[in-house]
This record gives sequence, C-alpha cells and structure tokens, in this order.
Amino acid sequence: MTPAAITGIGMVTPAGLGRAANWASVCAPSPTARPTETLDTAPVDFASLVGPVFDPDRLLGRRVTRYYDRSALFALVAAHAALADAGLTDAVRARARVGIVIGTAFGGAHTFEDNHARLLNNGPSAVNVRFLPKGLVNMVSGILSIELGATGPNMVVSTACASGATAIGTALGMLRRDEVDVAICGGTDASVTPLNVSGFHKLRALSTGKHHTPEHASRPFDTAHDGFVMAEGAAILTLEREDDAAARNIRPYARIAGYGSSADAHHVTAPSPEGAGAKDAIRRACRDADITPADIGHVNAHATSTPTGDAIEAGVLTELIPDAMVTSTKGVTGHTMGAAGAIEAAYTALALQHQIAPPVANLDKPCDAAQDLNLSRHARPGTFTAALSNSFGFGGHNAVLALTR
Repeated sequence: MTPAAITGIGMVTPAGLGRAANWASVCAPSPTARPTETLDTAPVDFASLVGPVFDPDRLLGRRVTRYYDRSALFALVAAHAALADAGLTDAVRARARVGIVIGTAFGGAHTFEDNHARLLNNGPSAVNVRFLPKGLVNMVSGILSIELGATGPNMVVSTACASGATAIGTALGMLRRDEVDVAICGGTDASVTPLNVSGFHKLRALSTGKHHTPEHASRPFDTAHDGFVMAEGAAILTLEREDDAAARNIRPYARIAGYGSSADAHHVTAPSPEGAGAKDAIRRACRDADITPADIGHVNAHATSTPTGDAIEAGVLTELIPDAMVTSTKGVTGHTMGAAGAIEAAYTALALQHQIAPPVANLDKPCDAAQDLNLSRHARPGTFTAALSNSFGFGGHNAVLALTR
C-alpha cells in the first residue's frame, strides 16, 4: 500500500501549456471549445484544441517534430516539463531504473487518417515511409524512452477514456514492486479528426446543440447537457518514493495512494445502469489507499457531459461519497479521451496542494440525478486530505485513483 509521491507535473491541454496556466484556467474557469476549420467536413465543427502556444518546432526542434505524431509531441513536451519540474532532467539518462507508462486511446490518429487519404488519392507510393513508426499505438512510450534515455520498463496501456488513469495506476504498481525508482506516466491523445468526430456523432455521443456558442457545449452534470466536446492534450507525472523525493529536498504535490480498476461487463459504449463497476473501482481504490469513501473530501468526476453517463456517476457519488466537493474539469477542457485520466489526476493533485476544489464550468442547473451532489460552482477552498479522480471508458473500463495530501 506504499504511496507514490508526485514530484513533477507537465501539461499540454486546451486550457494551456504547463501546470500554472492549466490550474488558472480551470479555477477561473475558461471553457475552451471553439470552431475549427479542420472539421469542416465533419457533422460537428467545434472542439477543444491545444492552442498556438504549443509550437513543437520551437519546443522540440524540427528534427523531432517531423518524425512523430501530434499525440507523441504532446507527451514529449509534457514529459520534459514534468522532469524539469521534478529536478530529474539530467538524472534520467544516468539511471536504468526509470520506467515509462503512457495511456492513449487512439495512438497516431492524425498519422493514420493522413496516410489513408494519401493511399486513396495517390496510391501506395504516396504513403509516408514514417507512417507506421509514427502511427502505431505503442510508439508514444517508445519515443519517450528514446528521447529521454530511459531504459527501464516501457509500455503503452489502452483502456479507452480510462487510459491515462490506468497508466498511472500501472506505474504505481511498478514502484511498489521495486521495479523502478522513477516512473514517468500519464496519458496523451490527439484524436480530433473528421473520421473520429463523425464516428462519435454516429453514436450520438457529441454535443450538437451549441453550434453558435460552442464554449457552452461542455456542461457536466447540467440539465442542458447533450453530449461531450472532443478535445486533445496530454499530462505526464513523475512518481517517486517519498523517501527518495525527501533525499533530494523535493516536496511532492500529492501522493498517488491507491488505484482501483474494474469492468462493467455490460455494453460496449454504455455504463452499467446502476454504476456497479464504478462503485467497485472506487471501493478498490479506497481500500488500496487504506482509506474509506467517507475520508474523500474532493472528487474530480469523469462526467463528460453525456446525460446517461453523468446521471449514473452522479448516483454513484451520491450513494458512496455524498459530502465530497465534486467537480468535472471537462467543462473547461472538453473530453481529451485517453489523456483525460492523467490530466484530471494532475488537477486533483493541485487541488490537494492548494486545498481548492475547482468549479464545474457551464453549470447553470444540475440535472435531476445530480441534485444532491455537493457540486462546486466556483473555486472553493476546503480542508481535505484525500481525493478521487474517476475515469470510465468505452468497453466498460473503470479506473479510479485515490490521492492524498
């Protein structure tokens, strides 16, 4: 049950580049959904995208950017930031016991769509020679290993929208089993493409009622929610044992104290109606952290802004953790898919550090199922020593991280 100390945080999201910009944006809050020309052929023409402040050529150099997919570039920039934040930049190459675990739902989505179009329009010779090394789902962690010089265990995990949380939970296990001294972990996705947007639209999962005011489209737990807003981004954490961090005079942001995972075994896209899998994952995370649900003072909910998903999660939280201050930062960032669990774990760590629960953006009137939740309507100070970050994905994947102060 030994916790892992979060010693570094790197973030690339629609809310900003870096930890400070992200925290300010979710506490303000500043919703990020905007129309985008790249979706002119898609049935929904807006999304939450990483802004022009993300300049990979400037941040990484052209030698790197031409070889890697957008999702890998997000992860690489976030990883460099996390290592610098933790004071580990120079230490990684000198230590073999540095592991990497990255979660992603889509891998190189932009690379696949681009090269499929090349094949259809101009034939096989037009396919880029770097297509597979850029696009394969495992390449994100492989690229980080190569660029950072980390030679420990290296893997990608994919549990749909729970991927980022699953990666952090997997990294926690590595530290506990003494397989690594440092774990570089988190999630990344750059999946906002016409094909993916069209696919989610076919599933009736996307918000469609706010075309003229897309900044109001992502509204978790609100009675007017009608689907999620697709988004992109990454968050990378560095995890260490607390005594190692103390030896370097590093004060952690928070601890990853427990991890719980489960399966709904119900439906490919819909959660189990009573939220049985989510409840199981929450209980497992609390048990792993040696706390009870009553100890939880804050929850960063998965709540994506879909009526069914929000209602089921609201019922679960009302039953298990009725007094915790609840937020969903997806009102600001949109739904970043496989990166969501890591991005929200970072926000949860910052909430513990600052003792502030960020608000739910675009929350005007809570939906019926959320009436009894202690929803944050503004950035609220509190006194809480434990918090949860919930992540649930297509296929019935549930992943919950328990963090402590």
